[in-house]
Amino acid sequence: MAMDKSTVSGSTAMLLLRLLEEKDMYGYEMIETLKERSGNVFELKAGTLYPLLHSLEGRKLLVCSEREVNGKMRKYYSITKEGRKFLIEKKAEWKTYSDAVSSVLQIGAVRSVLSLRKEGKWRLD
Repeated sequence: MAMDKSTVSGSTAMLLLRLLEEKDMYGYEMIETLKERSGNVFELKAGTLYPLLHSLEGRKLLVCSEREVNGKMRKYYSITKEGRKFLIEKKAEWKTYSDAVSSVLQIGAVRSVLSLRKEGKWRLD
């Protein structure tokens, strides 16, 4: 299930850097790893991935190097020291955001249950 682009656009850079924190990867490998780990929620297209990688490279958050694999040249991406710092900051921001969203959703759910109980439409037997 693909998610609305606006929902994921801000987090994609963080997710890619997280993958590169583990090991150097080439583009298609990042696409497949992200798709697999997210249960098919994140299905990046090459047309989305490569401009983002170039942007991150321009910001010195990752570097690119060419390596020969099975007689073919591949571009591998590696996270930089600056990229690791950026990732730490983004993960902290994401946790704050995620916790706030969860709090609002939980409070809303509790209020809904209390309202239903008050109206006699919800009983715990």
